[in-house]
Amino acid sequence: MKSTLIKKTKKMVNFTPNMENYNSIYNNHTLAEAKKDIDFFKGKINAAYNAIERHANSWRKNKIALYWIGAEGETINYTFRELNELSNQFANSLHSLKVVKGDRVFFFLTRLPQLYYGFLGTLKTGAISGTMFAAFGPQAIEDRLGNSSAKVVVTELQLFERIASVAPKLPHLKVILVVGDPKKVAKLKVPGKKVIALDELSAQQSKEYKTLMMKPDDPAFMLYTSGTTGKPKGVVHAHKAIIHEHLSAKYVLDIKDEDVYWCTADPGWVTGVAYEILGSWSNGATEVITNGKFSPEEWYKIIQDYKVTIWYTAPTAIRMLQASGDKLVKKYDLSSLRYLASVGEPLNPEPIRWGLKVFGLPFHDNWWQTETGGILIANYACMDIKPGSMGKPLPGITAEIVSDSGQVLGPNKEGNLSIKPGWPSMMQKIWMRPNKYKSYFEHGWYISGDRAFRDKDGYFWFIGRADDVIKTSGERVGPFEVESALVEHPSCIEAGVIGKPDPLRGEIIKAFVKLAPGFKGSENLKKELQKFIKRHLAGHAYPREIEFVDKLPKTRSGKIMRRLLKARELGLPIGDTSTLEEY
Repeated sequence: MKSTLIKKTKKMVNFTPNMENYNSIYNNHTLAEAKKDIDFFKGKINAAYNAIERHANSWRKNKIALYWIGAEGETINYTFRELNELSNQFANSLHSLKVVKGDRVFFFLTRLPQLYYGFLGTLKTGAISGTMFAAFGPQAIEDRLGNSSAKVVVTELQLFERIASVAPKLPHLKVILVVGDPKKVAKLKVPGKKVIALDELSAQQSKEYKTLMMKPDDPAFMLYTSGTTGKPKGVVHAHKAIIHEHLSAKYVLDIKDEDVYWCTADPGWVTGVAYEILGSWSNGATEVITNGKFSPEEWYKIIQDYKVTIWYTAPTAIRMLQASGDKLVKKYDLSSLRYLASVGEPLNPEPIRWGLKVFGLPFHDNWWQTETGGILIANYACMDIKPGSMGKPLPGITAEIVSDSGQVLGPNKEGNLSIKPGWPSMMQKIWMRPNKYKSYFEHGWYISGDRAFRDKDGYFWFIGRADDVIKTSGERVGPFEVESALVEHPSCIEAGVIGKPDPLRGEIIKAFVKLAPGFKGSENLKKELQKFIKRHLAGHAYPREIEFVDKLPKTRSGKIMRRLLKARELGLPIGDTSTLEEY
């Protein structure tokens, strides 16, 4: 692969990265060495203890752990000691509600402080913590809380109605904890459920709590991720995931004690859990978290005002910042920045070059998935960047390009991006779907579902998904979910959904819709369907393009051929149609 190497800039030469020499650290890495950064207790571990409690019991106790900025611009600073005490009060609150080890506690919140210390408090009790994106509609919420049999859900006043609308269908859900004015919460009712003001309950609890130490393989948290068929699947990660999350935050994000770190991800997704709660705080990071909406001006102001040094964001955000123009960047003092990284989808070369031009720093891309629990392949501060490449494997990670038959392929050969199983943050199971879990592993490899190749220098390059999962603005969307939601609308009898390349979002969702008798396609109906999906599924999962069709291509068994829809949309070869019914 021909590519112009981006070498260290002047700003990057002025500091010594945590990983000074990639080959030396990669070749000499052992799991035993990685464990030295983590606190164990007679072989047991708790991810929350490592993320927050050990710092509260050390010289870092009065160090700022969190600079929080609210949606209206309000600010609160929390030290490690204060966050630890709040997480203890949350853990005691769960204890008062008879939550025990293994119970599921889910969070449906915007980026409020309660989400962060509540997540940690849940882990301290031995319960399993789960997060949901605040843009989810009732169906997405019901799917996740129903499949997980969650006992408690934590939400806020502005999101309460979405929980209330599905709660009667969830027999295992016992308690709804609501953030907000206790007087307003007291007026909320859901038949058969306890609705409790979280802040009032927590304030009554002790600030002391004895964290439950867990076996390394005990489950800590779960996240739901979309596939091409069926409902979202619950990916479960163990407490030992903190080992890899700490290591990757140390080597990939290069977090040091003096840094102010800003990860822009939402904890509804894995990045916000691994690198905004666990791995980053395990390294003692001072973090910035904002609950405000995206705005180039506000983002630059946050970097300037809080003197952010490490910035971890998404390619879509980078492209939107780029579109806002170079002149805007010059209005702010962004000289504090020393390291930039990108996450969520492949980062094309142009934003990397743009970062170099306006910030004096390139964005460092990396690759991983919900199922991997942490970054597995990355560009590092010590390493030259090949723009467009995802980089090289982390210490402890064996990555190869493998053929469908299990053969390891040589340089510049396309195949399945595959990882040797056993790294600490590898998913432990798919909730209640053991066969689905087994399907990820073939020929002694974890098969990622991504197609890629490795060049002669050992850099990995992403080609595309092997399935139909859509990556839009860094978020995974399963076409089946969108199709299922569309056919709930009375006008839609069938739907096929694909991802369509988009220069800003990576991909957008396009839907091909067959209308029910009596309905006619129109621009107004397209808008109505888009609003319907936003309301019932998720704000990011709606089709930005809708095309009305007389029929959809299907196999003889009735499966919609998304591959054919995509090929025709993009003008690509149609390929094998031997299983296709007449179309």
